[in-house]
Amino acid sequence: MSTRNDGVVPPHVDAPLRDAPPVSERPDHVDASLRDARGPASSDPPPEVPDLELLRRIGQGGFGEVWLAANRATGRLRAVKLIPLRGHRADPAGREIVSLAHLEAQLGTRHDNLLDIHHVGKTADYLFYIMDPADDLSGGPATAEPDYRSATLARRLEQGPLPADECRDTARQLLAGLSHLHAAGMIHRDVKPANCLWVGRQLKLADFGLLTAANSQASRLGTLKYMPPDGLMDTRADVYAAGLVLYELLTGLPAEAFPRLGTRAREITSDPELAQLNRLVLRACQPAPEGRFRDAGEMLAALETSPPRPPRRRFVLAVAVVCLLSLAGTASLYFRLPLPRVEVNFISEPFEAAIYLDGAQLTTPDGTPYTTPCTARGLPGGRHHLLFRHPERGDYDAGYIDLTLTREVIVRWD
Repeated sequence: MSTRNDGVVPPHVDAPLRDAPPVSERPDHVDASLRDARGPASSDPPPEVPDLELLRRIGQGGFGEVWLAANRATGRLRAVKLIPLRGHRADPAGREIVSLAHLEAQLGTRHDNLLDIHHVGKTADYLFYIMDPADDLSGGPATAEPDYRSATLARRLEQGPLPADECRDTARQLLAGLSHLHAAGMIHRDVKPANCLWVGRQLKLADFGLLTAANSQASRLGTLKYMPPDGLMDTRADVYAAGLVLYELLTGLPAEAFPRLGTRAREITSDPELAQLNRLVLRACQPAPEGRFRDAGEMLAALETSPPRPPRRRFVLAVAVVCLLSLAGTASLYFRLPLPRVEVNFISEPFEAAIYLDGAQLTTPDGTPYTTPCTARGLPGGRHHLLFRHPERGDYDAGYIDLTLTREVIVRWD
């Protein structure tokens, strides 16, 4: 239900949008779900939409607006997205029409975790489509009251991470809706918290304005911080964005902080379901596309696998090798690409173990020693010898681990 926001990056775009202006020439992009308007920006009357009374604007972005509206005959509340038909070189209405046509042609049935679009139409000035309004942030249904705030995941995350019992269910609903699109041969290209909302207390993936057929030629459109570094906009790009959304609901941190666990590190590493969700995030957000889940369906299947029980041996090393490459793929990685600087989660049970990489203690840039659980940033890729030193349990020699292929290392003393 939200409009597209900051960070729309179009090095090339889908026909008929070949003359889209660069970002610097576009209007400021404002996340519609994060901005409430108590009424029109001016004294001008609301736009006219057949059979609906537009009550007030509840979201605004660079190319469109979302209004709360009431059906003139029944009084039922609806959300209406309006996109101007004139005045933009980028022709956002044309792109919306193409995307909605994809959606209508490919989706034979509705899905509980995709926002329903009830009607698409045009006036002399606008393309519009009608949707269910999001619940109120308080948990109740949408109302016409001035204090109504739409319940998006972005707004919910302003209050911190989701409770542990909600994390897995929210992740499951998001991936279920996205996997339905992927199974129909489409990609969303703008998966983010602002485009996840609750209707009837059920999570819905919304805003299909950038939706297109899944193929290697899909344009690089979307919100920059949720785009994968490789730049390929395919199902794996949606997986990358979904991974960052799951990271945010798990940690309460912004996507830019990935993979740091923050103040919730202890809870995440001690709760089997949260730890499994974190491993899912790490794999989904691999820099190389071949290291990620193939699509949201594969990611959903991994989520629905019961988290493993921790082994109970004298010395246990659990290494989450989240980039599952074949031997040939590994050889290609080493011989064709320079080894990157990487970020790795280090977790031990019990906590408070120091970490030694090739005999040198890992420290932050200001010289503070890293202790578990933590995320060490800027580590050199490739194989390194790792040792953990606990003040009570002594040393744990983890052996040689390839940090190019690994984003989480877990050690447990019995």
